[in-house]
Amino acid sequence: MEEKPLQIHLSMPDKIHILSTRALGDDLLEQAEGAGIAVDEIPFIETEPIESVEVQQEVESVLLLDTVVIFTSMNAVEAVAGYLIDEQPSWHIYCIGHTTEQLVKKYFPLSELVATADSAAALAEKIIEDSSITEVYFFCGNQRRDEIPAILSAHEIQVNEIVVYQTISLPQKIKVSYKAILFFSPSAVDSFFVKNTAEEGLVFFAIGQTTANTIRKYTSNKIIFPDHPGKESLFEKMIEYFGG
Repeated sequence: MEEKPLQIHLSMPDKIHILSTRALGDDLLEQAEGAGIAVDEIPFIETEPIESVEVQQEVESVLLLDTVVIFTSMNAVEAVAGYLIDEQPSWHIYCIGHTTEQLVKKYFPLSELVATADSAAALAEKIIEDSSITEVYFFCGNQRRDEIPAILSAHEIQVNEIVVYQTISLPQKIKVSYKAILFFSPSAVDSFFVKNTAEEGLVFFAIGQTTANTIRKYTSNKIIFPDHPGKESLFEKMIEYFGG
């Protein structure tokens, strides 16, 4: 009787399931798939620009100034850019994060990008270093952090805040067990923990130090964040952690 060849069936390893609280884009999702990582994208906040005559007038008045401007989020940059028509400002811009920096360069090519930083506190310190600065315009959202106004005001720098977008919380209960969760803002963290708790062993990835600090308010689980804030940097940290 002819002996049949031995057949070995190799089972494919289970995918690592993670949750991203913001859309990553097709390129990053494909990279994750190639690394054996399945990503669910579930938003816990949404942002929308504030479209009003009052905000429009405030933005248009600043467009005419040769002044110092602060952006701490891409949402603020895009909201202000929505008011541009033919007028290109000549600003001296300070901003946080790689994505925000790229949008500043895209929408405000005639302005000077003076400095970037990885956190609001670090950005404020860079502004303080220039003793000629006595006034700034801070384009922000309705849930902006306190660090920049507090630090600059303490150094007698006038902070003119213009709220150009609003953040809407979308809390919802998660019914799947994930290995990790990616957070891109403190407000998304707050929204997540309205209806969820941190399971044992769950790893949190934060886009930056401020978001990481917000996670620490709710859990002592492991928190990882990149050296420089950015969606791609955070994604790379996640891939690296899971052995990609």
